[in-house]
Amino acid sequence: MSATEKEARHRQRMQRKKAVVDEAIAHADQDKGLLLLLTGNGKGKSSSAFGMVARALGHGMKIGVAQFIKGNTDTGEEAFFKQQPNITWHVLGEGFTWETQNLARDIDTAQRGWAVVKTMLMDESINLIVLDELTYPIKYGWLDIDTVLADLNARPAMQHVVITGRAAHKALYEVADTVTELADKKHAFRAGISAQKGVDL
Repeated sequence: MSATEKEARHRQRMQRKKAVVDEAIAHADQDKGLLLLLTGNGKGKSSSAFGMVARALGHGMKIGVAQFIKGNTDTGEEAFFKQQPNITWHVLGEGFTWETQNLARDIDTAQRGWAVVKTMLMDESINLIVLDELTYPIKYGWLDIDTVLADLNARPAMQHVVITGRAAHKALYEVADTVTELADKKHAFRAGISAQKGVDL
């Protein structure tokens, strides 16, 4: 096949692809606040959410972040984003459950944290909320799924929410507009490599 023929075939493929994409874009004519769920055993759920935070800040949007489970661990994303205007950052956990080893305190911490989240969900000025590792307090029964769903459904119409964490409740799958499952195929930690600054922390 000559270079001219390859070019012609490529152009035809791209024209067909463009027609399909243009039709899909024309069909997507709704605006609404999205609920996104990032779950699965793979690395990158929180990282993806904070990528959306960076994107939203670039558009001058106001952001709220609520981190469940994680305690006072210094992370790169917190260190960076807390310096930015238009962002409110709440660390609502006291560390992983195997560290706290206190069920009553974990439940109380989660419920006090949700009260903070509910305030953000009622604030029309907040454009994007990240609920980092929310799936865990729901899975453990520290937060009532029906209460969580009711508060999410009552939020302002154009407010976006991103939920991260493994083992998401099936009800979150059902109400989410976009669900992404990250798969764990290989992880450096299992080879004895500690969490690395700038990559894991």
